[in-house]
Amino acid sequence: MNKHRVAIVGATGLVGGEFIKVLEQRNFPTQDMQLFASDRSAGKKLNFANEEYIVKETSPESFHNVDIAFFSAGADISKYFAPIAAESGAVVIDNSSAFRVDRNVPLVVPEVNAEDIRRHTGIIANPNCSTIQMVTALYPLHKVNPIKRIVVTTFQSVSGTGSAAIEELALQSGQILNGQEVTPQVYPHQIAFNALPHIDSFLDNAYTKEEWKMLEETRKIMHAEDMLISATCVRVPVFTSHSEAVNVEFTNPITPDEARDILSHAPGVRVQDDPSINLYPTPCMATCSDDTYVGRIRHDVSVSNGLVMWIVSDNIRKGAALNAVQIAEEMIKQNLVNPGG
Repeated sequence: MNKHRVAIVGATGLVGGEFIKVLEQRNFPTQDMQLFASDRSAGKKLNFANEEYIVKETSPESFHNVDIAFFSAGADISKYFAPIAAESGAVVIDNSSAFRVDRNVPLVVPEVNAEDIRRHTGIIANPNCSTIQMVTALYPLHKVNPIKRIVVTTFQSVSGTGSAAIEELALQSGQILNGQEVTPQVYPHQIAFNALPHIDSFLDNAYTKEEWKMLEETRKIMHAEDMLISATCVRVPVFTSHSEAVNVEFTNPITPDEARDILSHAPGVRVQDDPSINLYPTPCMATCSDDTYVGRIRHDVSVSNGLVMWIVSDNIRKGAALNAVQIAEEMIKQNLVNPGG
């Protein structure tokens, strides 16, 4: 198999570390690895495939000998460096929000719309973590019975905010259990033993950016511009893995058993649904797993042709690094990236 020159921008971050782990675990065909970050992290040493690499500061000259560049350093960094990387000959797979709603940039979940990769002109966007797991579970059903409407409430772990949020949850939990005062730093309110219906900034329509991302991204990925979608995104005191309660209205009748059968054969989906033995997905179950878990599938008694389900996935893995690596693997499969430039 041909091997490829790979770069990771944001290598010292939470998702950057997961990129390294996923590429190792999946034996990605890597000829050369380059790790980049900000000037603050330059000089750090990280291991990949039993070799030690020194992290370099990201610069416009970083991408001259790169075939595939994974970006996870924030939208501002991506907006500046991703076009430079693409012009240098690399294919950029960007994990930020910078290009997700750009009509000229494919937004891809390989289990759903792998064919869109062919439209890329140097940059491919990785969707928002909460969107990825929802469309992975819903698209197999949509193909059989078109979805008319989605109402979703997310329960998102603090790892979606980064390492500082993980540290804050751990710190606050200890402080509260020991009767100490809590002073929020990362979030506007205490996150330990609490739930915050506020992820990202608020828009003029009273939705948050996170909620609006789910609407726009789901329509784009599933090629369903007229699909009705409403989201409420909630931050909860869980370290890793996002959960979602999803109400779905279909065009035609569908039973829970039919949905379970479809999903049990869907790529990247694992059905865990037997209330008689308390079997349903939980964040602990999904953490460090490649799969998107679905359970609690039942009739939505408030609407005709409706189902309710519970969807859980590791937001750092399938919601970020794994999905991006799967995009790269699909590019290689489709002969859309040339090894060695």
